[in-house]
Amino acid sequence: MGGDIMATARKRQISLIDTPYYHCVSRCVRRAFLCGEDKVSGVSYEHRRAWVENKLLALSQVFAIDICAYAVMSNHTHLVLFVDIEQAKSWSTKDVIERWHQLFKGTLITQQYLRGEALIEPLQIMLEETVEVYRQRLQDISWFMRILNEDIARKANREDNCTGRFWEGRFKSQALLDEAAVAACMAYVDLNPIRADLAKTPETSIYTSIQQRIKAALSGKQPPTLQPFVGNPRKDMPTGLPFDLKEYIELVELTGRCIREDKRGYIDNNQPSILKRLNISAENWLILTTQFSRNFHGAVGHAEALADFCLHQNIKRRHNVSCCQKLFA
Repeated sequence: MGGDIMATARKRQISLIDTPYYHCVSRCVRRAFLCGEDKVSGVSYEHRRAWVENKLLALSQVFAIDICAYAVMSNHTHLVLFVDIEQAKSWSTKDVIERWHQLFKGTLITQQYLRGEALIEPLQIMLEETVEVYRQRLQDISWFMRILNEDIARKANREDNCTGRFWEGRFKSQALLDEAAVAACMAYVDLNPIRADLAKTPETSIYTSIQQRIKAALSGKQPPTLQPFVGNPRKDMPTGLPFDLKEYIELVELTGRCIREDKRGYIDNNQPSILKRLNISAENWLILTTQFSRNFHGAVGHAEALADFCLHQNIKRRHNVSCCQKLFA
């Protein structure tokens, strides 16, 4: 990811009035801290990828943040996250406190409340104020990423018997402003191991969302820890990814074959319905799913959505506009 994202203040990267979908990337520092195998010493840190995956999926059950796609690579993680504001609004006081207590001890007052002790009015007011702070944090991507990354860094430092940074600065985040941007970024993330030549097929890509989705789909289910696919847009849509699951899996498998065998014709010959609906050409789709991070440094989507985002965020320079116009034409 380029310097533009690093230079932009976090609040300028996340705009929930524009989109609930975000692509987040964290990178490890120093060779010794890689999650894969250290080619110099021969020591394998592969088990750390499972730490990341397990913590990530556990946090998604606590926060009002759904995981749409993820890939835990040897030295970085890619996530596509969905902030579910309506879910956070629906939680009762008890729901919020119980969720927060899975992460932190809370306060003496929140502990008293959960024990069922009566609170005098000033303490009740303080409790309500605290709950609203927790509710906001439980729908905040920065809090989600901070807890995820700090937990992994602590474990890795303990294992390596050292102190210091495990992750490279703050995570980078990118707003995905429409369905086309979400689909392209999810496929880009899901295909990470194939592009890196670590797997031949999506179903053999370990520590990825696509492997989980394919495993569950084989028995006609969807993984409970990932945001579900709810079918193409229609009236009274439930919360979920606005695509057909089977079509998405087929598209990712097809794209994976194109990348692996370098045969662009696979997509052209099969005419995937998702691409038809989103009006993305096979040529542009391959660029999006192989060079997403290289092409886009900032919010991604059709030109109109990008213009609205920049207006709401008071961003004068629209870095991605030419790439967006070209690839999402």
